[in-house]
Amino acid sequence: MSSLYLRGNIWWGKSLERGKVLRWSLKTGSRAEARRRLKLYDSQSHQEPIPTRLKNLVTWEEAAGQLLDYYRVFGTRRPDEAERVLHTLGRFYGGWRITEIDAAAVLRYVAERRRKGKAPATINIELATLRRALRLSQELGHISSVPVIRILRPAPPRSGFFEPEEFEAVARELPPDLALVARIEYTFGWRLTDEVLPLTRSHVDLEAGTLRLPPGGSKNGDGRLVYLTPELRAGLADQLAKVHALERELGRSIPHVFPALRGPRKGERRKSMSWTCRHACKRAGLSGKWKHDLRQTAVRNMVNAGISERVAMKITGHRTRSTFDRYHIVSPGDLRDAARKMADKTCTKEGTNLLQASREPLGL
Repeated sequence: MSSLYLRGNIWWGKSLERGKVLRWSLKTGSRAEARRRLKLYDSQSHQEPIPTRLKNLVTWEEAAGQLLDYYRVFGTRRPDEAERVLHTLGRFYGGWRITEIDAAAVLRYVAERRRKGKAPATINIELATLRRALRLSQELGHISSVPVIRILRPAPPRSGFFEPEEFEAVARELPPDLALVARIEYTFGWRLTDEVLPLTRSHVDLEAGTLRLPPGGSKNGDGRLVYLTPELRAGLADQLAKVHALERELGRSIPHVFPALRGPRKGERRKSMSWTCRHACKRAGLSGKWKHDLRQTAVRNMVNAGISERVAMKITGHRTRSTFDRYHIVSPGDLRDAARKMADKTCTKEGTNLLQASREPLGL
Protein backbone atom coordinates (compact mmCIF):
# COMPACT_ATOMS: atom_id res chain seq x y z
CA MET A 1 0.00 0.00 0.00
CA SER A 2 1.05 3.56 -0.63
CA SER A 3 1.38 6.24 2.00
CA LEU A 4 1.24 10.02 2.12
CA TYR A 5 3.76 12.51 3.34
CA LEU A 6 4.04 16.28 3.18
CA ARG A 7 6.94 17.97 1.45
CA GLY A 8 6.67 21.72 1.94
CA ASN A 9 3.05 22.58 1.08
CA ILE A 10 2.56 19.70 -1.38
CA TRP A 11 1.52 16.15 -0.60
CA TRP A 12 3.57 13.29 -1.99
CA GLY A 13 2.96 9.58 -2.31
CA LYS A 14 5.38 6.82 -1.38
CA SER A 15 5.24 3.14 -2.28
CA LEU A 16 7.48 0.09 -2.35
CA GLU A 17 7.45 -1.28 -5.91
CA ARG A 18 9.51 -4.35 -6.90
CA GLY A 19 11.99 -3.75 -4.12
CA LYS A 20 12.37 -0.04 -4.88
CA VAL A 21 10.94 2.95 -3.03
CA LEU A 22 8.95 5.12 -5.42
CA ARG A 23 8.06 8.72 -4.54
CA TRP A 24 5.92 11.05 -6.62
CA SER A 25 4.20 14.40 -6.22
CA LEU A 26 0.42 14.38 -5.94
CA LYS A 27 0.43 18.05 -6.99
CA THR A 28 -2.03 19.25 -4.37
CA GLY A 29 -1.91 20.94 -1.00
CA SER A 30 -5.21 19.38 0.09
CA ARG A 31 -4.93 16.25 2.21
CA ALA A 32 -8.38 15.03 1.14
CA GLU A 33 -7.54 15.47 -2.56
CA ALA A 34 -4.16 13.78 -2.01
CA ARG A 35 -5.89 10.77 -0.43
CA ARG A 36 -8.28 10.57 -3.38
CA ARG A 37 -5.43 10.62 -5.90
CA LEU A 38 -3.47 8.05 -3.94
CA LYS A 39 -6.53 5.81 -3.87
CA LEU A 40 -6.78 6.12 -7.66
CA TYR A 41 -3.14 5.11 -7.95
CA ASP A 42 -3.58 2.07 -5.72
CA SER A 43 -6.71 0.98 -7.62
CA GLN A 44 -4.76 0.46 -10.85
CA SER A 45 -3.32 -2.86 -11.95
CA HIS A 46 0.16 -3.39 -10.55
CA GLN A 47 1.05 -5.23 -13.75
CA GLU A 48 1.30 -1.89 -15.57
CA PRO A 49 4.68 -0.12 -15.72
CA ILE A 50 5.10 2.51 -13.02
CA PRO A 51 5.35 5.50 -15.42
CA THR A 52 2.07 4.51 -17.09
CA ARG A 53 0.34 4.21 -13.76
CA LEU A 54 1.48 7.68 -12.78
CA LYS A 55 0.08 9.16 -16.00
CA ASN A 56 -3.21 7.37 -15.46
CA LEU A 57 -3.87 9.42 -12.33
CA VAL A 58 -5.32 12.19 -14.50
CA THR A 59 -9.06 12.52 -13.90
CA TRP A 60 -11.84 13.93 -16.02
CA GLU A 61 -11.91 17.12 -13.92
CA GLU A 62 -8.24 17.77 -14.66
CA ALA A 63 -8.70 17.06 -18.38
CA ALA A 64 -11.69 19.43 -18.51
CA GLY A 65 -9.70 22.14 -16.75
CA GLN A 66 -6.84 21.73 -19.22
CA LEU A 67 -9.25 22.09 -22.14
CA LEU A 68 -10.69 25.30 -20.70
CA ASP A 69 -7.17 26.67 -20.28
CA TYR A 70 -6.47 25.77 -23.90
CA TYR A 71 -9.54 27.68 -25.11
CA ARG A 72 -8.63 30.72 -23.00
CA VAL A 73 -5.07 30.78 -24.38
CA PHE A 74 -5.78 30.09 -28.06
CA GLY A 75 -9.26 31.62 -28.31
CA THR A 76 -10.59 28.92 -30.62
CA ARG A 77 -13.85 28.71 -28.65
CA ARG A 78 -15.69 30.81 -26.11
CA PRO A 79 -14.70 29.50 -22.65
CA ASP A 80 -18.12 30.21 -21.12
CA GLU A 81 -19.85 28.12 -23.79
CA ALA A 82 -17.31 25.29 -23.42
CA GLU A 83 -17.64 25.42 -19.63
CA ARG A 84 -21.39 24.76 -19.83
CA VAL A 85 -20.83 21.70 -22.03
CA LEU A 86 -18.00 20.41 -19.82
CA HIS A 87 -20.22 20.80 -16.77
CA THR A 88 -22.82 18.58 -18.45
CA LEU A 89 -20.17 15.99 -19.30
CA GLY A 90 -18.84 16.20 -15.74
CA ARG A 91 -22.19 15.15 -14.29
CA PHE A 92 -21.64 11.79 -15.97
CA TYR A 93 -17.84 11.41 -16.00
CA GLY A 94 -17.08 13.18 -12.72
CA GLY A 95 -14.40 11.28 -10.76
CA TRP A 96 -13.47 9.03 -13.70
CA ARG A 97 -9.88 8.54 -14.80
CA ILE A 98 -9.61 9.53 -18.44
CA THR A 99 -8.24 6.08 -19.27
CA GLU A 100 -11.63 4.69 -18.23
CA ILE A 101 -13.44 6.71 -20.91
CA ASP A 102 -13.49 4.18 -23.73
CA ALA A 103 -15.93 3.51 -26.57
CA ALA A 104 -18.27 1.60 -24.26
CA ALA A 105 -18.34 4.52 -21.81
CA VAL A 106 -19.20 6.89 -24.67
CA LEU A 107 -22.07 4.65 -25.74
CA ARG A 108 -23.41 4.64 -22.18
CA TYR A 109 -23.23 8.43 -22.13
CA VAL A 110 -25.13 8.75 -25.41
CA ALA A 111 -27.79 6.28 -24.22
CA GLU A 112 -28.23 8.27 -21.00
CA ARG A 113 -28.62 11.56 -22.86
CA ARG A 114 -31.09 10.05 -25.33
CA ARG A 115 -33.05 8.63 -22.43
CA LYS A 116 -33.37 12.16 -21.06
CA GLY A 117 -34.79 13.31 -24.38
CA LYS A 118 -31.85 15.45 -25.53
CA ALA A 119 -31.71 16.37 -29.20
CA PRO A 120 -29.07 14.71 -31.42
CA ALA A 121 -27.55 18.12 -32.23
CA THR A 122 -27.08 18.83 -28.49
CA ILE A 123 -25.47 15.43 -27.89
CA ASN A 124 -23.17 15.93 -30.90
CA ILE A 125 -21.85 19.17 -29.41
CA GLU A 126 -21.12 17.35 -26.16
CA LEU A 127 -19.42 14.46 -27.97
CA ALA A 128 -17.24 16.87 -29.97
CA THR A 129 -16.16 18.56 -26.74
CA LEU A 130 -15.41 15.20 -25.13
CA ARG A 131 -13.32 14.16 -28.12
CA ARG A 132 -11.36 17.44 -28.03
CA ALA A 133 -10.64 17.02 -24.30
CA LEU A 134 -9.34 13.49 -24.85
CA ARG A 135 -7.22 14.52 -27.81
CA LEU A 136 -5.65 17.29 -25.75
CA SER A 137 -4.89 14.76 -23.01
CA GLN A 138 -3.26 12.58 -25.65
CA GLU A 139 -1.14 15.52 -26.82
CA LEU A 140 -0.08 16.15 -23.22
CA GLY A 141 0.93 12.49 -22.83
CA HIS A 142 -1.76 11.50 -20.34
CA ILE A 143 -3.27 8.78 -22.55
CA SER A 144 -1.89 6.83 -25.48
CA SER A 145 -4.99 6.79 -27.69
CA VAL A 146 -8.45 8.30 -28.07
CA PRO A 147 -11.49 6.05 -28.49
CA VAL A 148 -13.58 6.29 -31.62
CA ILE A 149 -16.43 8.75 -30.94
CA ARG A 150 -19.16 8.72 -33.55
CA ILE A 151 -21.71 11.50 -33.81
CA LEU A 152 -25.45 11.01 -34.17
CA ARG A 153 -27.43 11.73 -37.28
CA PRO A 154 -28.86 15.21 -36.67
CA ALA A 155 -32.57 15.81 -36.82
CA PRO A 156 -33.93 17.72 -39.83
CA PRO A 157 -33.52 21.48 -39.39
CA ARG A 158 -36.48 23.47 -38.14
CA SER A 159 -38.69 24.65 -40.96
CA GLY A 160 -40.68 27.26 -39.06
CA PHE A 161 -40.87 30.94 -39.91
CA PHE A 162 -43.05 33.94 -39.17
CA GLU A 163 -45.30 35.51 -41.72
CA PRO A 164 -45.47 39.32 -41.23
CA GLU A 165 -48.90 39.23 -39.58
CA GLU A 166 -47.77 36.43 -37.24
CA PHE A 167 -44.72 38.36 -36.09
CA GLU A 168 -46.77 41.50 -35.47
CA ALA A 169 -49.23 39.44 -33.40
CA VAL A 170 -46.39 38.20 -31.18
CA ALA A 171 -44.78 41.67 -30.97
CA ARG A 172 -48.05 43.09 -29.63
CA GLU A 173 -47.92 40.59 -26.76
CA LEU A 174 -44.38 41.63 -25.72
CA PRO A 175 -43.24 44.63 -23.66
CA PRO A 176 -41.99 47.42 -25.99
CA ASP A 177 -38.29 46.85 -25.20
CA LEU A 178 -38.50 43.10 -25.81
CA ALA A 179 -40.58 43.64 -28.94
CA LEU A 180 -37.69 45.79 -30.21
CA VAL A 181 -35.21 42.99 -29.41
CA ALA A 182 -37.36 40.55 -31.37
CA ARG A 183 -37.69 43.01 -34.26
CA ILE A 184 -33.90 43.29 -34.54
CA GLU A 185 -33.60 39.52 -34.96
CA TYR A 186 -36.60 39.48 -37.29
CA THR A 187 -34.87 42.10 -39.47
CA PHE A 188 -31.17 41.16 -39.31
CA GLY A 189 -31.18 37.54 -38.10
CA TRP A 190 -28.97 38.33 -35.09
CA ARG A 191 -29.06 35.90 -32.20
CA LEU A 192 -31.17 37.14 -29.29
CA THR A 193 -29.23 35.86 -26.29
CA ASP A 194 -25.67 36.09 -27.59
CA GLU A 195 -25.81 39.16 -29.84
CA VAL A 196 -28.82 41.43 -29.28
CA LEU A 197 -29.35 41.41 -25.51
CA PRO A 198 -25.64 42.09 -24.73
CA LEU A 199 -25.58 45.25 -26.90
CA THR A 200 -24.24 48.37 -25.21
CA ARG A 201 -24.90 51.99 -26.11
CA SER A 202 -21.47 52.24 -27.71
CA HIS A 203 -22.69 49.78 -30.35
CA VAL A 204 -25.54 52.09 -31.44
CA ASP A 205 -24.91 55.16 -33.59
CA LEU A 206 -28.23 56.87 -34.17
CA GLU A 207 -26.64 59.77 -36.03
CA ALA A 208 -25.10 57.42 -38.62
CA GLY A 209 -28.04 55.03 -38.34
CA THR A 210 -25.89 51.96 -37.66
CA LEU A 211 -25.78 49.04 -35.26
CA ARG A 212 -22.45 47.33 -34.68
CA LEU A 213 -21.25 44.05 -33.23
CA PRO A 214 -17.54 44.28 -32.33
CA PRO A 215 -15.15 41.42 -33.14
CA GLY A 216 -15.66 38.79 -30.45
CA GLY A 217 -19.21 39.97 -29.77
CA SER A 218 -20.83 37.34 -31.97
CA LYS A 219 -20.99 33.57 -31.83
CA ASN A 220 -18.44 33.11 -34.61
CA GLY A 221 -16.23 35.94 -33.34
CA ASP A 222 -16.63 38.14 -36.42
CA GLY A 223 -17.64 41.78 -36.18
CA ARG A 224 -20.72 43.06 -38.01
CA LEU A 225 -22.15 46.42 -39.06
CA VAL A 226 -25.71 46.98 -40.27
CA TYR A 227 -27.69 50.07 -41.23
CA LEU A 228 -30.92 50.55 -39.34
CA THR A 229 -34.33 50.71 -40.94
CA PRO A 230 -36.35 53.83 -40.03
CA GLU A 231 -38.54 51.74 -37.74
CA LEU A 232 -35.58 50.28 -35.83
CA ARG A 233 -33.86 53.67 -35.66
CA ALA A 234 -36.93 55.23 -34.03
CA GLY A 235 -37.34 52.24 -31.71
CA LEU A 236 -33.72 52.39 -30.52
CA ALA A 237 -33.96 56.16 -29.96
CA ASP A 238 -36.98 55.59 -27.73
CA GLN A 239 -35.25 52.72 -25.92
CA LEU A 240 -32.11 54.78 -25.22
CA ALA A 241 -34.30 57.57 -23.84
CA LYS A 242 -35.79 55.05 -21.39
CA VAL A 243 -32.28 53.96 -20.36
CA HIS A 244 -31.28 57.59 -19.72
CA ALA A 245 -34.38 58.06 -17.55
CA LEU A 246 -33.53 54.88 -15.64
CA GLU A 247 -29.99 56.19 -15.05
CA ARG A 248 -31.40 59.36 -13.48
CA GLU A 249 -33.75 57.28 -11.33
CA LEU A 250 -31.03 54.90 -10.06
CA GLY A 251 -28.24 57.47 -9.95
CA ARG A 252 -25.72 55.34 -11.80
CA SER A 253 -24.51 54.68 -15.32
CA ILE A 254 -26.15 51.90 -17.33
CA PRO A 255 -24.13 50.87 -20.39
CA HIS A 256 -26.64 48.33 -21.76
CA VAL A 257 -29.22 49.01 -24.43
CA PHE A 258 -31.71 46.48 -23.03
CA PRO A 259 -31.46 46.45 -19.21
CA ALA A 260 -34.27 45.23 -17.03
CA LEU A 261 -36.62 48.21 -16.66
CA ARG A 262 -38.47 46.90 -13.62
CA GLY A 263 -38.29 44.33 -10.87
CA PRO A 264 -35.46 43.45 -8.45
CA ARG A 265 -32.87 43.38 -11.26
CA LYS A 266 -33.76 46.84 -12.53
CA GLY A 267 -30.83 48.37 -14.41
CA GLU A 268 -28.98 45.05 -14.87
CA ARG A 269 -28.46 43.49 -18.29
CA ARG A 270 -31.10 41.07 -19.41
CA LYS A 271 -29.62 37.62 -19.97
CA SER A 272 -32.67 35.89 -21.38
CA MET A 273 -36.20 36.52 -22.55
CA SER A 274 -37.22 32.97 -23.41
CA TRP A 275 -39.97 32.61 -20.80
CA THR A 276 -41.62 35.91 -21.75
CA CYS A 277 -41.42 35.16 -25.46
CA ARG A 278 -42.76 31.63 -25.21
CA HIS A 279 -45.82 32.95 -23.40
CA ALA A 280 -46.22 35.77 -25.93
CA CYS A 281 -46.24 33.21 -28.75
CA LYS A 282 -48.77 31.15 -26.84
CA ARG A 283 -51.07 34.13 -26.32
CA ALA A 284 -50.76 34.94 -30.04
CA GLY A 285 -51.77 31.37 -30.93
CA LEU A 286 -48.29 30.44 -32.18
CA SER A 287 -47.05 28.02 -29.53
CA GLY A 288 -43.75 26.33 -30.31
CA LYS A 289 -42.28 29.14 -32.38
CA TRP A 290 -39.50 31.49 -31.39
CA LYS A 291 -35.76 32.19 -31.74
CA HIS A 292 -34.64 30.02 -34.65
CA ASP A 293 -37.86 30.78 -36.48
CA LEU A 294 -37.09 34.51 -36.26
CA ARG A 295 -33.58 33.98 -37.60
CA GLN A 296 -34.86 31.80 -40.44
CA THR A 297 -37.50 34.39 -41.26
CA ALA A 298 -34.83 37.10 -41.53
CA VAL A 299 -32.84 35.01 -44.03
CA ARG A 300 -35.95 34.22 -46.06
CA ASN A 301 -37.06 37.87 -46.14
CA MET A 302 -33.64 39.07 -47.31
CA VAL A 303 -33.43 36.55 -50.13
CA ASN A 304 -37.01 37.23 -51.22
CA ALA A 305 -36.28 40.97 -51.18
CA GLY A 306 -33.53 40.43 -53.73
CA ILE A 307 -30.59 40.98 -51.37
CA SER A 308 -27.58 39.01 -52.60
CA GLU A 309 -26.76 35.94 -50.54
CA ARG A 310 -23.24 37.19 -49.85
CA VAL A 311 -24.59 40.42 -48.32
CA ALA A 312 -27.30 38.51 -46.42
CA MET A 313 -24.68 36.15 -44.95
CA LYS A 314 -22.61 39.16 -43.87
CA ILE A 315 -25.62 40.64 -42.08
CA THR A 316 -26.74 37.44 -40.33
CA GLY A 317 -23.23 36.19 -39.50
CA HIS A 318 -23.38 32.89 -41.40
CA ARG A 319 -19.90 31.82 -42.45
CA THR A 320 -20.77 28.90 -44.71
CA ARG A 321 -23.24 28.63 -47.54
CA SER A 322 -24.50 25.24 -46.30
CA THR A 323 -25.57 26.70 -42.95
CA PHE A 324 -27.14 29.70 -44.64
CA ASP A 325 -29.15 27.40 -46.91
CA ARG A 326 -30.56 25.58 -43.88
CA TYR A 327 -32.00 28.88 -42.66
CA HIS A 328 -33.49 29.82 -46.03
CA ILE A 329 -36.96 28.36 -45.62
CA VAL A 330 -39.30 28.13 -48.61
CA SER A 331 -42.92 28.59 -47.63
CA PRO A 332 -46.07 27.39 -49.42
CA GLY A 333 -46.67 31.03 -50.31
CA ASP A 334 -43.26 31.15 -52.01
CA LEU A 335 -44.17 28.08 -54.03
CA ARG A 336 -47.53 29.60 -55.03
CA ASP A 337 -45.77 32.81 -56.13
CA ALA A 338 -43.34 30.74 -58.21
CA ALA A 339 -46.24 28.89 -59.88
CA ARG A 340 -48.03 32.20 -60.57
CA LYS A 341 -44.90 33.72 -62.12
CA MET A 342 -44.38 30.64 -64.32
CA ALA A 343 -48.05 30.76 -65.37
CA ASP A 344 -47.79 34.47 -66.18
CA LYS A 345 -44.65 33.83 -68.22
CA THR A 346 -46.35 30.98 -70.12
CA CYS A 347 -49.41 33.11 -70.87
CA THR A 348 -47.24 35.98 -72.04
CA LYS A 349 -45.29 33.66 -74.35
CA GLU A 350 -48.49 32.18 -75.80
CA GLY A 351 -49.90 35.65 -76.32
CA THR A 352 -46.75 36.73 -78.12
CA ASN A 353 -46.91 33.69 -80.40
CA LEU A 354 -50.57 34.39 -81.26
CA LEU A 355 -49.79 38.01 -82.00
CA GLN A 356 -46.94 37.03 -84.30
CA ALA A 357 -49.17 34.49 -86.07
CA SER A 358 -51.89 37.08 -86.64
CA ARG A 359 -49.39 39.37 -88.35
CA GLU A 360 -48.19 36.72 -90.78
CA PRO A 361 -49.84 36.83 -94.26
CA LEU A 362 -52.17 33.98 -95.06
CA GLY A 363 -50.63 31.38 -97.32
CA LEU A 364 -52.35 30.75 -100.65
